[in-house]
Amino acid sequence: MIDGENIIEVSDATFETDVIYRSQSKPVVVDFWAPWCGPCRMLTPILEKLASDPSFDFVLAKVNVDDNPQVSMRYQVQGIPAIKAFVDGEVKDEFVGALPESKVRAFIEKLVPGEADLAFREAGSLLATRHWPEAEDAFRDLLESAPNYRGASLGLARSLLAQGLGCEAQELLQGIHQGAELVQAGRLLPLANYLCNLESGFDELEIEPLEAQFWQAGRLLQRGNLEAAMDGYLDILRQDKQFRGGEPKKLLLGLFELLGDDDPLTESYRRELAMILF
Repeated sequence: MIDGENIIEVSDATFETDVIYRSQSKPVVVDFWAPWCGPCRMLTPILEKLASDPSFDFVLAKVNVDDNPQVSMRYQVQGIPAIKAFVDGEVKDEFVGALPESKVRAFIEKLVPGEADLAFREAGSLLATRHWPEAEDAFRDLLESAPNYRGASLGLARSLLAQGLGCEAQELLQGIHQGAELVQAGRLLPLANYLCNLESGFDELEIEPLEAQFWQAGRLLQRGNLEAAMDGYLDILRQDKQFRGGEPKKLLLGLFELLGDDDPLTESYRRELAMILF
């Protein structure tokens, strides 16, 4: 009666297969319970309801502690109901006692990524592999369906900056006001301001050679030639470390933030920048 695709009975004999092995492919929430336990009777319907919800993809594994003492001892179950969430064979999260549905739902939501979480991961993957236009489209789709999803605005700004588009990225970054994202936005904002100014154009005949080189490096950025642009900023700093108040340095730091610390370009050009400045 209980058994189903996502709601199963588990015993000492089947725990390894039904929980440990199965959690390698999807989260398994184990409910340690007993027939005489009043709080268990309150919690069980909530867990079964969420396990039957198509928006959540997890398995609810029910373990009767009276009939299965070995696995109960193995995981040091001392009070019931005891809920332990397994991912990749390990306990990722847990709680003891009957909780209201809102808190149980929040527990499951942290464990099981929703559609927006999966969309954010996909967009981030496109960003990491330098599929800039595709990442832009993915972040726009995410923001349309989940306007307040944390990190989506920053992701869209990154995908725009990587394509040399500054003005919209500038607006997005200025709208970030808290958390670690604020720090990242602060590092990217000089790059957004620069590219936005570049979009308005400049008269190359009316400026000094070093100033012209500064803006020409931006043109290279707009065309996706990051290495040549960074070479340009480094060359300017070799001639004048204080040019425009050190703006070439800020742009390089913005590009390092955009690419990430592990990117080969970041590692190479960060060393070059340090040699020039120090």
